[in-house]
Amino acid sequence: MPWAARDARKHTRKARSMDDRELWSRIANTVLHRSGDDARAIRIANSVVAKRVAARGRKRAAAT
Repeated sequence: MPWAARDARKHTRKARSMDDRELWSRIANTVLHRSGDDARAIRIANSVVAKRVAARGRKRAAAT
């Protein structure tokens, strides 16, 4: 079952922006297609989005 960007909110709180949600769905769908494992796809997509959000936070902290 492919995921849409709106599905990201059900699986992670980190994907707040539309860009993050779209990234989450692209990654989850790619991993699902390659591996066939729903849980793995969600786990990897959550990890990538969390790292992206954390990196953005570090950039903001460094700028202040």
